[in-house]
Amino acid sequence: MNEIVTAPAPDFTGPLDPASPALEALFGVIGEGAAHREFERILPHEPLALIRKAKLGALRLPVEAGGAGASFRDLFSVTLRLAAADANVAHILRNHFTFVERYARIPKDETQKRWRREVAAGAIVGLANTETNAKVVGGGTFTTVLQPDGDGYRISGQKYYSTGTLFSDLVLVRVATPEGKLASVILPVARAGIQLVDDWDGIGQRLTGSGTTVFHNVRVEPEEVVRDGETVGYGTAYSSTLPQLYLTTVNAGILRAVLADAKAVLKRRTHTFFFAPAEVPTEDPLLQQTIGEIASNAFAAETLVLATADALDVADRLRTAGAPTDAVTEAAHEAALRAARSKVVIDDLVLRSASQLFDVGGASAAHRSLNLDRHWRNARTLASHNPRAYKARLLGRFEVDGTPLPSSSFF
Repeated sequence: MNEIVTAPAPDFTGPLDPASPALEALFGVIGEGAAHREFERILPHEPLALIRKAKLGALRLPVEAGGAGASFRDLFSVTLRLAAADANVAHILRNHFTFVERYARIPKDETQKRWRREVAAGAIVGLANTETNAKVVGGGTFTTVLQPDGDGYRISGQKYYSTGTLFSDLVLVRVATPEGKLASVILPVARAGIQLVDDWDGIGQRLTGSGTTVFHNVRVEPEEVVRDGETVGYGTAYSSTLPQLYLTTVNAGILRAVLADAKAVLKRRTHTFFFAPAEVPTEDPLLQQTIGEIASNAFAAETLVLATADALDVADRLRTAGAPTDAVTEAAHEAALRAARSKVVIDDLVLRSASQLFDVGGASAAHRSLNLDRHWRNARTLASHNPRAYKARLLGRFEVDGTPLPSSSFF
């Protein structure tokens, strides 16, 4: 009797190189259960455990610090692939990568060095920023305020849209200082007084843990506070371009998944429309055309994302080399322009393609059990962040009179 040989399970121990076959295998494992998890609302704790093991969150850390030394192009290429496998899991890491860039990749003190070590070991960082009762037009302060407590502080407050925090080891909390300035507080999610509430009920991106985080008189040590400054954290010009492009990249990944599902749906069809020009669905020129349009949309979306990532790399190289501030700001503004332009185009492409998927599959593709509608719901939810109309308006103003994009918040 021939012995049955079982292939060894892939080793996902990281940090994995962006081009590693093990990384592609990891995305395959995550993608296998994505539709089922979304259908049954099973929170992706297991995929996040694999991501910790793979040290995926350390992609941008230097190799000597335990990371993969990835460029921005590498980071967004990986994000595209992960989002195609599971848009929820990819979205969960958005705030993590933003934290790494702002506070850990190039540490400025011993505390930031500690945060970098934790990220290198696999720790994931979430965010608690938005306060639903806050007046946000033109910016403003937070009701979550640092209250002096001996040699440290206490905070109490409630945050919403805490994407990723439900699955994280650390959470970055945006607060007001006693002087009315803005700051970030980075805390372990297990600290006494922090309550994570899974109450996100969006039509899409249902598994991102984007619900409520409550702080009940939580202790904050002095070294856990980072006050905003012109070259620190949220105060750095165009430091929000990364999280803006990240959302658009997840949508580009969804478009890649739409293409894969559209081809699979067409290939398994056994009958076609009454007036179809061909008896075999895969030979129907109209359905072939639709697949071709979706494929072209996916190509355009991915090309825009990577072109913007290249601009981020240019700005990063200038900043690292100590180039003059004006040169760095100009390069960062170019990246912000590309990110905004990409969103205006890609949001439209992915929503259109997610609808075209049903043109390929017909009524049978609408079965709830197939869960193909998740692509449109997820893309629509992501596109609702910082609506494209506001981006397009400010892009138009730049083209008309040269007014630069705002240097903070949604750019």
